[in-house]
Amino acid sequence: EINKQGHNTHLYSSDFLIVRRTLEFQIKITFDRPYKPAEDKFAVEFVIGPSPQYSKGTYIPVFPNEERQSVWRGRIVETSDNVVTMGITTSPECIVGKYMIYIGVVTPYGIRRTRRDPSTDIYILFNPWSPADPVFLDDEEEREECVMNELGIIYHGAYDDVSERAWNYGQFEFGVLDACLFIMDKADMPLSNRGDVIKVTRVASAMLNSRDDDGVLVGNWSGDYTYGVPPTSWTGSVEILLDYAGSRGTPVCYAQCWVYAAVFNTFLRCLGIPGRVVTNFFSAHDNDGNLKMDIILDENGKLDRNRTKDSIWNYHCWNECFMARSDLPPGFGGWQVVDATPQETSDGMFRCGPASVAAVKHGQICYPFDAPFVFAEVNSDVIFYRRQKDGTLEVVKVNPTHVGRMVLTKAVLHDGRRDITDQYKFPEGERRSPEERRVLEKAEEFGCQREKASLPQSDVEVEIPTLDVRVGDNFDVTLQFKNHSDQRRTADVYVTGTVVYYTGVPSAEVVFKTPKLLWLKASTKCMNASLFYMISDVCVCDVFSSLIAPGTSIMWTETFSPRRAGSTKLIASLDCAALRQVYGETELTIQQ
Repeated sequence: EINKQGHNTHLYSSDFLIVRRTLEFQIKITFDRPYKPAEDKFAVEFVIGPSPQYSKGTYIPVFPNEERQSVWRGRIVETSDNVVTMGITTSPECIVGKYMIYIGVVTPYGIRRTRRDPSTDIYILFNPWSPADPVFLDDEEEREECVMNELGIIYHGAYDDVSERAWNYGQFEFGVLDACLFIMDKADMPLSNRGDVIKVTRVASAMLNSRDDDGVLVGNWSGDYTYGVPPTSWTGSVEILLDYAGSRGTPVCYAQCWVYAAVFNTFLRCLGIPGRVVTNFFSAHDNDGNLKMDIILDENGKLDRNRTKDSIWNYHCWNECFMARSDLPPGFGGWQVVDATPQETSDGMFRCGPASVAAVKHGQICYPFDAPFVFAEVNSDVIFYRRQKDGTLEVVKVNPTHVGRMVLTKAVLHDGRRDITDQYKFPEGERRSPEERRVLEKAEEFGCQREKASLPQSDVEVEIPTLDVRVGDNFDVTLQFKNHSDQRRTADVYVTGTVVYYTGVPSAEVVFKTPKLLWLKASTKCMNASLFYMISDVCVCDVFSSLIAPGTSIMWTETFSPRRAGSTKLIASLDCAALRQVYGETELTIQQ
């Protein structure tokens, strides 16, 4: 418990020791007699994976004396009778994962080791508190928000009608850490790469979606969610990750962009990588890699849907994670875009990032990874072409301001929103430096084209707004985006009883009143909160098929057992084919 407090890992629901890189932790070793430094030789051996090798960093012996040190440092803190307290400091680049510990003692008969003891296994994570770690974030409040906060807010809807939903990331819940490590196992990621935050986030970007690798989540934009959970029903990441790990890698149904981003955020924060969910309103999907939104009109001025492959989402969610980028020029570290929603392939797989936000803003888009695609999402021009009878295209209008209208993320340590548009782009009129113009005009010369394998348009049609192109005299083109209605209704969540730490069984009551003219049936209901043990199946979406009459109220009650003290939110959702986005939340405090 002392180690966990010092390493900011005390919130993890685990009986194992969990520590962070580069910061000393202490262990006590009990021998069968007092330790004699001048005569006795031993080492604490850390082993990860099935075939440990010193050269690959999967076998690390740590010695107690300064004269003989390995890549990790060891020191004797104190000795008392037969007990030796040893301090161990890991290297900044050590593998992140679960290690086994052995004690090797030099005897006249060779080295003798302790037997395998699973109870002494140890997890080592990234350390955003340490300047030596590439994920170091030198802002205490930002660290608290982007690593330690279990509750988040995800923005969605339309640019001029922003909605928000709370999300339980649950990165400290029981089993989530093992599930996140299992994702890297499922990807067959070499252990030697798991200390590199760039490689870890890139692999995770591919593995959070099920395209081409049986990853965590199956995307579905069809509106038919018969064989899974509707994306709008999820209220947290825990069930998704535990289901995936518990099934040994069967993808979970279903997700859309905010679900991908929310679960990815849990992965990042759980492993100690600062992460946040970002929403870009009017987000472009550049299908052909030319950094423009090409809208093709036929000779009569009507939208040519067969030839128009680019598209614009009314909103799109992705993640940012914080890291140094030693592979890029100075100034391009810090926040990096990673996106698990499968839109385009990168190096043969559906993934995106990490791409430097600073590089995207300054038009330096030829550095890895996938910066051209991110640049187009926030900063591409919408260009209208009229197709002539001979097949040639004539530019009739350019709209440079529509895409990337606003980029939002949650504020630090409170529930307000933070507009970070200026971190991605310069104000209109200032944004076109000569270099950026060259990027837009001669993208192919920079070698920045992405591969052109993408999701079929039908797969993402629900989240893409309808495009209404009106053509007046002289092809005066007007854009009108008809955003899909969220059909939002609210559910009232009541908490009954006194919430006391480890005593009592508080209950939550959810009430939803149906619209006056709408019959509902075959709905799913879900509740979620951190800080609780769930008494019933409240975390797993529960399906009921009773008919709900118009203008009536439905109610259900769930009970909980507090796991630890603190402030949290209780989140409830109800979902059916006739009505999406039924959602409610309430704040509560569990008292010590």
